[in-house]
Amino acid sequence: MSAMNLVKRGLFNRLFSLWVVFFIAGCTTTGVGPASQREGAKQAVSESTPKNEGQQRAKIHVELGALYLVDGRPAVAMEEARIALSADPSYAPAYNLLGLVHMGLGEPKQAEENFRQALQLAPGDPEISNNFGWFLCQSGREKQSLAYFDASARNPLYSSPTKPNTNAGICSIRLKNDKAAANFLLEALRLAPENTQAMYWLAEIDYRQGNYVEARRWLSGIEKVQALDAELTWFVLRIERKLGNKEAEARFANDLRKRFANSPEQRLLSQGVYE
Repeated sequence: MSAMNLVKRGLFNRLFSLWVVFFIAGCTTTGVGPASQREGAKQAVSESTPKNEGQQRAKIHVELGALYLVDGRPAVAMEEARIALSADPSYAPAYNLLGLVHMGLGEPKQAEENFRQALQLAPGDPEISNNFGWFLCQSGREKQSLAYFDASARNPLYSSPTKPNTNAGICSIRLKNDKAAANFLLEALRLAPENTQAMYWLAEIDYRQGNYVEARRWLSGIEKVQALDAELTWFVLRIERKLGNKEAEARFANDLRKRFANSPEQRLLSQGVYE
């Protein structure tokens, strides 16, 4: 596999990991919204107070399973989801978790079956709608995914509307609609100013359009929130190269060689492959 393909695969893995982290955040917060807007809206089951002991046990095991999934232990996550379903067979977030696990394992048929079962049990659940939308986007059904993101983002009881807006932005990029993508991503940032995913994809749009100063500004925003990994260091290096900032380019090249010596990005640097 070429270094460029490895970079692309790493980007997908990074997106999936961040997405699962977002899912866990949704399990542990409570959404609010104006009373006039809440009528008829569905709160995410994962964010609702359990109605009985069985649902309480199911909720605990789903949250544990999500943590295991982030830790790279999908088999344990799957077992936790099954324990949750033994406690409450109608607990939709358990099927949602199974959908995530199967998606991460590259098993789209099983993933879709579980996401659809989750939505059947909890129609209009904004968390599940967002996750199923992401699955559709990753399955080449980007246009279909946007309706699920829209429903999720519009739900006033959903605590994390930045997630579906971010996902809608990424899928709009795949549809080659940069204008819509930028609007979604800017809304995601308005809702969560430290949303580094949104910053990254806004930088990617600006880079492709030749707006290198703006692209660099978005990545500077990421640097304020987190340390740069190999992928982001490589991205910054390429922007500085486009801007003609030789000193900055050399500094980031040195960082890549020292801190990420065996990375696909460092391999691309050594080969002089910048695009």
